[in-house]
Amino acid sequence: MTTMLTSDWLLADSLAPDVSDDLLAPLYAAGARHELVLPFCGDCSLPLDLDQQVCDGCGAAEIAWRPVEKAGTVHSVTVMHRREPDLVVASDPYPILDVELASGHRLIMTTHARSESVPRVGDRVTVAFRELGGVPIPSATPAAPRHTVPLTTEARS
Repeated sequence: MTTMLTSDWLLADSLAPDVSDDLLAPLYAAGARHELVLPFCGDCSLPLDLDQQVCDGCGAAEIAWRPVEKAGTVHSVTVMHRREPDLVVASDPYPILDVELASGHRLIMTTHARSESVPRVGDRVTVAFRELGGVPIPSATPAAPRHTVPLTTEARS
């Protein structure tokens, strides 16, 4: 087994996005400043998905990246057990969270740091940025650790 050097607790740096020609370049640039910007329709201000090119509300193709509050609520949680050699560097199961932000956006992310427990549905989180190959990637930090579920065999069943 090859030991990989990585700066992220979960993924190998080789999975970092190429930000030079990426639709999410505004997200990464703001993340480097510890700010969260997300896409909105430039005409009607409806929150858009990260890769959405046309507004579902008015049909406009104008995208405006705007700063948003970094607060959100966990909408769903999945504990991932699958590992990919040389890609996933974590040796234990890890959480994948669907977080609904105050802006109306939904982001899929993991926790900011490795943890022995995961947030539960309904828990408040704050978006932080972990670094993957020098690229800031949104991640969740629980607002209050009192509602966590341990990552044990019993919690996974």
